[in-house]
Amino acid sequence: MKLSDSRDIAAAPEVVWSAILDPEVLHQCIPGCQSMTGTVEDGFEAVVKQKVGPVSATFTGHVSFSDVVPGQSLSITGEGKGGVAGFAKGGAAVTFEPIPEGTRLTYDVDASVGGKIAQLGSRIVDSFTKKMADEFFARFQDAVEPATEEELAAAAAAEAAAAAEAEALGEEVVADSGDHKKGWFRRMIGG
Repeated sequence: MKLSDSRDIAAAPEVVWSAILDPEVLHQCIPGCQSMTGTVEDGFEAVVKQKVGPVSATFTGHVSFSDVVPGQSLSITGEGKGGVAGFAKGGAAVTFEPIPEGTRLTYDVDASVGGKIAQLGSRIVDSFTKKMADEFFARFQDAVEPATEEELAAAAAAEAAAAAEAEALGEEVVADSGDHKKGWFRRMIGG
C-alpha cells in the first residue's frame, strides 16, 4: 500500500527535526508501541502490539534511518515479525519544509504485510495502514506544537477537578507528568 500526505506543524523546523530523531518521541507516537531502544545511527528495536481486524499480535522489529539530509529529509524503514500473525514492513520518505506557520512535514509511506494479516484482504490492511500513519503523525504533531492558552487552561482545569475528586474520595493525589499533553516535546527542549 502506498500513502502520501502532509501536515503543517506550528513549530520551527529544528524542533520538528529533533523530534523525529528522538526515540522517546517515536515511542510515544507509534500506536501500540510498548518499548523502543537504540540510537539513530544504529537503528531502534521496537515492540509494538496491534490488532488488525480479528488478528491481534505483538510485533518485534527494527526501525532504521537512511538518506538523512539534516533538517530537510530522511527515510524511515521498519520491519516487524508478529509470529503466526505474520509480518509487516514498510518505509516512509519524510521531508521538512519551512513555512511561515512553522514546518510542512510531507510523507510518502509504502507498506506491506504477509502471513495471517495479509489474508484479511487489502481493504482491511489498507485501512489499517492509513489509520496507523495518520495516528502516528497526529501524535507527532501534538508532541511538537505548542499548546494554546485554551488547551493549557482546559488541562489545568481537568487536573484540578481530578485532584479534587481524588481528595474527596480519600485517594492519594498523583502529579501528572503532562507528557501526553500537546507540545510536551517542545516544552522538554525549551522551545
